[in-house]
Amino acid sequence: MAAPTTAEAAETEILVGGMTCAACVARVEKKLGRLDGVTASVNLATGRARISHPSAVSAEELMKVVEGAGYTAALPEPPEAEDDGSAGAADEPSPLNRVLITALLSVPVLVLSMVPALQFRNWQWLCFALATPVAAWSSWTFHSRALRGLRHATATMDTLVSLGVLASYAWSVYALFFGGAGDPDMRMPFSLWPSAMPGTADVYLEAVVAVPLFVLTGRLLESRARHGTGSALRALASLAAKDVVVRAEDGSERRIPIGELHVGDRFVVRPGERVATDGTVVSGSSALDLSLVTGESAPVEAGPGTAVVGGAVNSGGLLEVRAGAVGADTQLARIAKLVEDAQTGKARVQRVADAIAGVFVPAVLAVAVTVLGFWLGAGATPEAAITAAVAVLVVACPCALGLATPTALLAATGRGAGLGILVSGPQALEGLRRVDTVVLDKTGTLTTGSMTVTTVTARPEGIGAEAALRLAAAAEAGSEHPVGRAVHAHGTAQAGTEPLPRAEEFTATAGVGVRAMVDGRPVEVVRADGADLAAGPLADAAEEADRHGRTAVLVRVDGTAEAVIALGDTVRSGSYRACDHLKRLGLRPVLATGDSQAAARSVAAELGIDEVHARMTPEGKAGLVRELKAKGHRVAVIGDGVNDTAALAGADLGIAMGSGTDAAIGAADVTLVREDMGALADAVRLARRTSVTVRANLAWAFGYNMVTVPLAAVGLLSPMVAAAAMSASSVLVVGNSLRLRGWQPAPAPRRRPSAAPGQRSARPGSAPRSSAASGSTASGSATSRKAAR
Repeated sequence: MAAPTTAEAAETEILVGGMTCAACVARVEKKLGRLDGVTASVNLATGRARISHPSAVSAEELMKVVEGAGYTAALPEPPEAEDDGSAGAADEPSPLNRVLITALLSVPVLVLSMVPALQFRNWQWLCFALATPVAAWSSWTFHSRALRGLRHATATMDTLVSLGVLASYAWSVYALFFGGAGDPDMRMPFSLWPSAMPGTADVYLEAVVAVPLFVLTGRLLESRARHGTGSALRALASLAAKDVVVRAEDGSERRIPIGELHVGDRFVVRPGERVATDGTVVSGSSALDLSLVTGESAPVEAGPGTAVVGGAVNSGGLLEVRAGAVGADTQLARIAKLVEDAQTGKARVQRVADAIAGVFVPAVLAVAVTVLGFWLGAGATPEAAITAAVAVLVVACPCALGLATPTALLAATGRGAGLGILVSGPQALEGLRRVDTVVLDKTGTLTTGSMTVTTVTARPEGIGAEAALRLAAAAEAGSEHPVGRAVHAHGTAQAGTEPLPRAEEFTATAGVGVRAMVDGRPVEVVRADGADLAAGPLADAAEEADRHGRTAVLVRVDGTAEAVIALGDTVRSGSYRACDHLKRLGLRPVLATGDSQAAARSVAAELGIDEVHARMTPEGKAGLVRELKAKGHRVAVIGDGVNDTAALAGADLGIAMGSGTDAAIGAADVTLVREDMGALADAVRLARRTSVTVRANLAWAFGYNMVTVPLAAVGLLSPMVAAAAMSASSVLVVGNSLRLRGWQPAPAPRRRPSAAPGQRSARPGSAPRSSAASGSTASGSATSRKAAR
């Protein structure tokens, strides 16, 4: 929508429809640029034009200019409204149905025309009946766009396709009805040379069906690769609350749409609900899950006076919050705006064929007309002259150009899916090949994103680590706090088939911990950092947990401190190998996280990452990406949360974990489905192999045109051979692309990770061990910011 920046200048975003190639983009930018003070940047992949213009120029005037260039124009609607954009086209066949119907009609024509041994009596008339709907109905999209371009004195790929189909069809009609090709016993041999003898005529119906079939297939594959544009913004919109319960001064409550909430209003957040907007807690206390907004796995205790962020999930008690920001001023809305800006501002990644379309198409048309005039002027028969001109149009039809990228993409994405790698489009593969720096999120990306017990340190001569854990887990059975749930889950797992004792008289104190009677003994599980611990193993364990950014809780039994339980976030299986492989591939890993410096350094030391940025806000991560790009780096970002979406969209390449949020996945170009971080290195290798395949395809497609067009122009290719060459070039491109389906990643070299300072080496992902009076920790564990109890 329009977004004025000053009284004199404004910025407007317009959705442009009907663009198919670089020639279309150039035309829209050129038309808009003719207005005084107007500059435009058009993104073919998203179909959006971002226009800077004087405030005196209205959005309606800009849209009229776009429509005057032969395209449709509209202002963007809210993300949730864009899902219904296809409602008006319910009666139109889907692109897939159009391709399938075209294939059913085309295959018999291609087989009969290209294999003379299969030609039976009146075969040409059957082919004519099958080719006619292809020339009209299947090719209508090319004809209509070519006609529109003609009205605006422009030519695109659609012009060439339309002319090739119409010229081949018109010549075939002439040959059938007036040139002798309609004879029931006519056979059309496969000839390498065009015929120049009067009275002889071939039909070129194979070109009539092959051209639209191959081009429609290529565009279908391409459109599927682009599908989902704007999904990140829709996911962010769905994350925001739709309505809110407002509490009046007299204590009465009413539910209203979120759009009616004003700054200063008080609203209620019940357990399990999302905080409707940014604000400050007025009353109540609870633990808030901020993982979807900040990426931190550890819960944050909220009480009176605590600032809260819209989109956070209330894990515990009832909160009353005073709204401090609404609408576009909230943190969630700012993240959405960053994503939108980054997506629209991405460099336009277009196929090489599209990039030269504005020169290629008119040049081919000029060559065809010149060839026709030359042969007629040289005294050749009209049949020979028309044959040469038609051969130029047919042989130059951009089937191979249209298939070069989509088929390689289809094969690569299919192979990638089998390896747990989902790729959004050709720009993602190209980006993976070129990146030199990878910014890695920690929580939920390098780590699992969930609280886990890492060590249990018991008091010497006490009840022991196993007994202390058992009692603590029993006491936490009634807790709703994430830390309590983690202790209970770990204790249950350690107990095996033996059930935990029953807890009675359970009480929970917000920000402190829990107390219960277990087996007739009072058991307390409270914050260790607030406890008065004498010097010794327990104090040492609490300090070490704090040093490494872990959460430590103290277990008291009968009023005596018996054990310290450290909890943290465990490193994903394969994270070390992934970082090691990235460095072997020439990429520099950078850790950027919202967690504490201690937690970040602990993970970085364990994974061999040298550059660390901690306490990063969503805006800070996006700023870090911009700084790295300004230094000339090609940056990839990998993350899993809403807080990562702005950085994902602003990077040269965004990579999301499949277990992450819909917003992160929607903003990313690549999604890693399998939990093994080694998929990231496999993705880079697959991208580099795919890039080689795409370049080979494009080199063949352009080389084919450079050779065959001159041959057709001098009369050395008949339209039949031209059609065969055109089809063969497409088959070769597809065959080369399908080789990617058998691609195998290189064997992953394994190496034991070095232990982080103060840690004892163990296998990555190994289960945490209990220890008595030792303070030992399990390698492979890392943590997020300390959780308040």
